[in-house]
Amino acid sequence: MGRETTAVPEGHGHGHGQLHQDDWDAVGARLESEAEMALGFLEGAASWLAELTGDRSVRRVLDISSGPGVGSCVLAVTFPDAEIGAVDGSAALLARASARAARLRLGDHLVVAQRELPDGLDSLEPADIVWASRVVHHLGDQNEAVRRLAALVRPGGILAIAEGGLSLRSLPRDIGIGRPGLEARLEVVLQDWFSAMRAAQPEAASTVEHWPGILADAGLTPRGTRTFLVDHPAPLDPATRAVVTDWWDGIQERVSDRISEDDRATLERLLDPLDEAGLHRRPDVFVLVATTVHAGRAPRP
Repeated sequence: MGRETTAVPEGHGHGHGQLHQDDWDAVGARLESEAEMALGFLEGAASWLAELTGDRSVRRVLDISSGPGVGSCVLAVTFPDAEIGAVDGSAALLARASARAARLRLGDHLVVAQRELPDGLDSLEPADIVWASRVVHHLGDQNEAVRRLAALVRPGGILAIAEGGLSLRSLPRDIGIGRPGLEARLEVVLQDWFSAMRAAQPEAASTVEHWPGILADAGLTPRGTRTFLVDHPAPLDPATRAVVTDWWDGIQERVSDRISEDDRATLERLLDPLDEAGLHRRPDVFVLVATTVHAGRAPRP
């Protein structure tokens, strides 16, 4: 269901540049694994959308920035009578979404549309539900982005955006190497990185991120906010552990030049596959992350 990663919010609907096929295969596989790890969130959010629609017939759902389509397929199962429009800027990821739907025998429900955001939104047909997970913060003017998403909602339909929550945690406070509290310190640095990423977006505008208020300003009636937990206790299965190690690889790329020498050395040990204290081997690695979804209803005629 949209931007499926549960760790660092990363765009896959735009901004990848020219990647080789091997690069796209790696990106697609990573995004798919992240989304599969977060199936509890995706299924919970889809069930809530079904509650919000009540007895209303849902014939069309848009998954904005759908990536490899894990969430799109969850939507197809939740709304079996609906056409699911998977919208993304990457043809390679949309091909992966189509292949997943075919494997799950959901292909008749899924229609892909390659669009770059935000301008590509204007050429889409409206839907009863528009879902945008970890999308809006990648667009410069978040208020305008929500207004354009709201314009895609049919009268009486729902726009749901997943923004905010609590960042992924995967290690105890004291991991036995380095100074305790590593993840808390890294979170501060990552927030600075995130702010810089936001500021670098085209037409970036400062936004007070009160999402129900933003939905209301876009002409929608706020219908509630729900937070969904993804909780995988230790010990992790190999697939989930691989997602966590990839997440920490991304952390290292973003923060290595912004942290202390001691924390940098701890990161290197954590990412060493041969180190018994590293993420590949230690028994106490877990996954705990919360994602918040905000919903608004379009006016009825």
